[in-house]
Amino acid sequence: MPLPPSQPPRVWVVDDDRAVRFVLAQALRDAGYAVASFEGAREALAALRDGETPDLVFTDVRMPGVDGLAFLDSLKAARAELPVVVMSAYTDVASTAGAFRGGAHEFLSKPFDLDEAVALAARALPELAAARPEPAPETGDELVGDTPAMRELFRAIGRLAQAPLSVLVTGETGTGKELVARALHRESPRAHKPFVALNTAAIPAELLESELFGHEAGAFTGAQKRHVGRFEQADGGTLFLDEIGDMPAALQTRLLRVLAEGEFFRVGGRELIRVDVRVIAATHQDLEAKVRDGSFRADLLHRLDVVRLHLPPLRERKADVPALAARFLARAAARLGTPPKHFHPAALERLQRHDWPGNVRELENLCWRLAALAPGDTITVRDLGQALRGGEPARAGHWQRELAGEVRAALARGEADLHARLRAQFDNVLLETALEHSQGHRQKAAESLGLGRNTLTRKLGARRRREP
Repeated sequence: MPLPPSQPPRVWVVDDDRAVRFVLAQALRDAGYAVASFEGAREALAALRDGETPDLVFTDVRMPGVDGLAFLDSLKAARAELPVVVMSAYTDVASTAGAFRGGAHEFLSKPFDLDEAVALAARALPELAAARPEPAPETGDELVGDTPAMRELFRAIGRLAQAPLSVLVTGETGTGKELVARALHRESPRAHKPFVALNTAAIPAELLESELFGHEAGAFTGAQKRHVGRFEQADGGTLFLDEIGDMPAALQTRLLRVLAEGEFFRVGGRELIRVDVRVIAATHQDLEAKVRDGSFRADLLHRLDVVRLHLPPLRERKADVPALAARFLARAAARLGTPPKHFHPAALERLQRHDWPGNVRELENLCWRLAALAPGDTITVRDLGQALRGGEPARAGHWQRELAGEVRAALARGEADLHARLRAQFDNVLLETALEHSQGHRQKAAESLGLGRNTLTRKLGARRRREP
């Protein structure tokens, strides 16, 4: 029986590959489906016996224990009408024929395009897709993104979630670094244990030690009773330390010992406290530069930076703005108790031209203001009003207009070789800005421009030959 329009279709993803499981589940959630993930057929069959009822199943073929084809047989025996998509990196005749012979709805070859998988889910559930309106984004605190950089980040989270490694999350303020930490925790074996977050820059330096490690009664003036610190609160789970670059030098030494030994004393205490905590740190600062100037310990950086994940700024993934804006509007409407709103296409186009210096947080704040103050259900360019003035939209196309003016003036002068001159100037600006941003590191500059290092070196050589 079709689900009511308000209830999203339930999709199961069964795969022993953590990265595939995480990325596919994330893409399906972003498309509006309710997704449950399982690392094997046994776990999924147990859920089925417990009364859980999926509307669509994606399953891998080659898995430890019960393989995908045997799992397919069990599913079809229980619910013959259930659509099942079989996935495999091994597209041999036996696997493909076996899947369709067992009643598979479709066979999906790995690696596959996420858009293809989401479209396949829509085709497998046509009645449900027709019965429900365009899915409203989830209102949970989850990462949203379908740009290449975000897809790669999702894959990395999927690969790293199970590993007990320290992770350093980098990115500008407001990009959502805590969401990366929460995703790593949620997909890890520690998910049933606490996730504890602390912004080290928001706590006065004299109180930060107590906040991290706790204190005993009488340890200092005003300490009237024992206080359990964040490390103890996070025992067995994950501790997220935001803005780690602002941690005072004295506390860096204590933190290093906890990371190395897993033990510490409360402030004013004599009892040795042992904890099992995965630490995920985040910063918007250049920690290598802080190591060089002596304000951050090199050995602490090495402990924290076992794996580094970078969250790109919103201006580098503007294709994600519409999905983010829709999610934030839906969340704001639910919290404020107001009718749902949506952006007019012209308003969305204006948002995508904005430079977003405050990143995702700036967009979220804007959506909350519009959800509360915009008069109609459709948010227009006029509703944006002063909100984006002074930002990138006011400058949108500015350099293109200046370029067009330069071209017209040069053509009026009858200038020859115009294309070569302007192309050389354009390349010079790109190269110089990228090298300045990477502090002269050619490999990093090349990567930021999407060039190979040899290509960048060749362009630099050509520039020097042109210089008098």
